[in-house]
Amino acid sequence: MENKFDIIVVGGGHAGIEASLASARMGLKTLLISLNFNNVANMPCNPSIGGSAKGIVVREIDALGGEMAKSADDRYMQMKMLNRGKGPGVWALRSQNDRALYRKIMQDKIMKQENLTYLDGAVTELIYDEHKVLGVILNDGRKFYSNATILALGTYANAEILVGLHRHEGGPDGEKTVKEISHCLKEMGLEIIRLKTGTPPRIKKESIDFSRAKIELGTDEPLAFSYETNTFIPIDEQYPCYLIYTTKKTHDIINEHLNETALYSGNVKGIGPRYCPSIEAKVVQFPSHERHQLFLEPEGHDLHSIYLQGFATSMCEKVQVDMVHSLPGLEKAEILKYAYAIEYDALSPLELKKTLETKKYDGLYIAGQIAGTSGYEEAAGLGLMAGINAALKIKNEEPFILGRDESYIGVMIDDLVTKGISEPYRLLSSRAEYRLLLRHDNADTRLTEYGYKLGLISEKRYATFKEEENKINKAYTILTKLHFGPKDIWLNEYLISLNYEPLTHGVNALELIRRKDVSLEKIVENNEELKALNMLPFSIVKLEVKIKYEGYIKKQEHDAIKLKKLESVILPQDLDYKNIDGLALEAREKLAKVRPISLAQASRISGINPSDINRLLIFLKKVGNH
Repeated sequence: MENKFDIIVVGGGHAGIEASLASARMGLKTLLISLNFNNVANMPCNPSIGGSAKGIVVREIDALGGEMAKSADDRYMQMKMLNRGKGPGVWALRSQNDRALYRKIMQDKIMKQENLTYLDGAVTELIYDEHKVLGVILNDGRKFYSNATILALGTYANAEILVGLHRHEGGPDGEKTVKEISHCLKEMGLEIIRLKTGTPPRIKKESIDFSRAKIELGTDEPLAFSYETNTFIPIDEQYPCYLIYTTKKTHDIINEHLNETALYSGNVKGIGPRYCPSIEAKVVQFPSHERHQLFLEPEGHDLHSIYLQGFATSMCEKVQVDMVHSLPGLEKAEILKYAYAIEYDALSPLELKKTLETKKYDGLYIAGQIAGTSGYEEAAGLGLMAGINAALKIKNEEPFILGRDESYIGVMIDDLVTKGISEPYRLLSSRAEYRLLLRHDNADTRLTEYGYKLGLISEKRYATFKEEENKINKAYTILTKLHFGPKDIWLNEYLISLNYEPLTHGVNALELIRRKDVSLEKIVENNEELKALNMLPFSIVKLEVKIKYEGYIKKQEHDAIKLKKLESVILPQDLDYKNIDGLALEAREKLAKVRPISLAQASRISGINPSDINRLLIFLKKVGNH
């Protein structure tokens, strides 16, 4: 094997996969190194993709030409639209996937990808000089050189497994860990932080009495993450999940054995995710809650393993058995794999530029959980962006940076590199101030153009996208001119079925669609001109959302334009913040550490006040930078 590549990607998780596929598809000779090919694309925690906010990220990955969405759509076990009862700004897809099948699908894509070479190996050191990373060294002494290196180590860096009072070296699912790379990063002067996550026990399916649980089905609609997916699994062929709750006995067992759990015995040193706490943390932090919901979720079509979502714990194995047996329907349950917590090293995201390249070393990019995130979707989004930006830098092209008004991926990266983290970062819809612009339905409108220009969207797909956008625009024009009145019998019958009064005077179609529950699809079905456009179902949904929420959308667009004005005020990267008169001491320290690229980014740094922003603006005008 040659030892010189354009890009080396270290880690075969969701971040490493998207990074290596993106760089290879952009024409760069790429090497993907991971500990064990059999575990590439593994889902060590829940075998599901998507969820609130996360599902929109998967759509964004697809619109940019990434792979996660297509693999999640391929023979899923269940597909569900979340938050349908709320506004479209928080709609999000979630799929339950076959963990073994998903892994194989992704592995096949890696092996077939042109410009991409795979290698089993453990990277223990980086090859670097004072300013640049030049390649990697494996534990067997082999050296590989590159123009860019992307670290996507997941939770494997110096990882330790915690069960009860015991801890031992190890990665997820009993895999090896890599200690040496953490030492190397520290020697390079990069800030390392210690984080924690965990996973619940897996239960043998045949040992569960599902009659004691409430069945949870998927959504009976043709739903998919990818805009290219056109085959859907009927609802009667999808697998159900089940809802149960903890009991008083569960809580009593946990409280009796708190001193035996890693979390409350002092055994845990890393910081865990606040938004995905262990079951013992829920019981301690919410003592007034009589019960907590749990979901029983299948892990595969042919697997007999059930994932007990919401029951992550680091209790010792004996106590885990008692805890599981205290749950309704699981009194005789057999545990196939015990729960555990895992601590690992991550790099402070304040070390990164918005391109995900480190500030201190050219050619070193960081993506996924080693960058401080949690979750498959966040990792994949960062991996895709790291792969794109590494490729662009090698090609001497402008970096690709998404704004907060353009994507959840842009929100995530800006949050990470501007604010840093105090726990593993999880995307939430509340993090996006323009979430009505960043909807599930319009990810293609927002990002496909970028994906095409980057060379990650095919000509055929781009042509289909443009055709659908054209249809939507034509339909909107038709609707602006379309009127209905009392003589439209079908419409009056439809309105009556929705508990509206029949029409007594003429009304414009747009005004009609803005009524609650009135469906654009129904109007299309009854209008030959609209029907002749032959819009795809997701295009009809996109247009309906645009019409119903047009006023709110325009307001957020206006707010985003104001933000862009601040983004256009560029801050020199060599600015000496410590000598700018009037800046608060805390502001000087944080600005010097983060090195924001714009006045808008500076305003989002924790501890920076409006008065500090005004001082910066005055200073920039004084020195002629604005």
